[in-house]
Amino acid sequence: MRFAAAGFWVAITDINADTLQAVSGQIAAQGGESLELCADVSDWNACEEISRQVLATWGRIDTLIANAGVQISGGLLAANEDDWTRIIGVNLKGAAYSCKAVIPAMLEQDGGTIVLVSSVNALVGSPGMAIYDMSKAGVLALMRSLAAEFGLRGIRVNAVCPGNTLTDFHINNMTKKGVTIEQIHALTKGYGLLGRIAEPVEIANAIYFLASEQSSFITGHALVVDGGFSTTGRAK
Repeated sequence: MRFAAAGFWVAITDINADTLQAVSGQIAAQGGESLELCADVSDWNACEEISRQVLATWGRIDTLIANAGVQISGGLLAANEDDWTRIIGVNLKGAAYSCKAVIPAMLEQDGGTIVLVSSVNALVGSPGMAIYDMSKAGVLALMRSLAAEFGLRGIRVNAVCPGNTLTDFHINNMTKKGVTIEQIHALTKGYGLLGRIAEPVEIANAIYFLASEQSSFITGHALVVDGGFSTTGRAK
């Protein structure tokens, strides 16, 4: 929505077709143009097909936002093989596959921007989140490597590290437990140095900044967007 509002043609990718239709409808309602692509980013063939369809539709790929992610709580000792496969497959391999799928097109057009979505968990430790935290730290290593490899060829690669954010993922999970949005705000009051959790648009604004010409001399950087949480480690 943030990119569509700025005039970008947006290829929306999600594993959930209902989500795609909802977002595409919102973009159309504000006069934007989008392409719906239902896919699992942990599948390389799916990522390659996404790139092919975007190029067939619009002829170029200027920006990639690799923000697909899953979060499964549970410490290292309790994690099973399915947990490893899902978290690493989506959070880390999914980001890498997405980059691999679009970089050739960016090289042909002499440039582009990539923003990978990591997490504040890549920077601070969280009990019971070992595999998730590891996957998000891997995203930062991927970002630095790609920035170093492709900077001289016109591709800037950066990352954002969001703190606690009121996304649909968290809202849906809490709704299943009978917790309302108002109650979520109350439960998270005092988070970080600003005393609250983030709204999705606040993360989107940071992503847009790194993808746009406003950050034309920034690459290889991890922008922390956590309301100051990592400064003190204060959750509440």
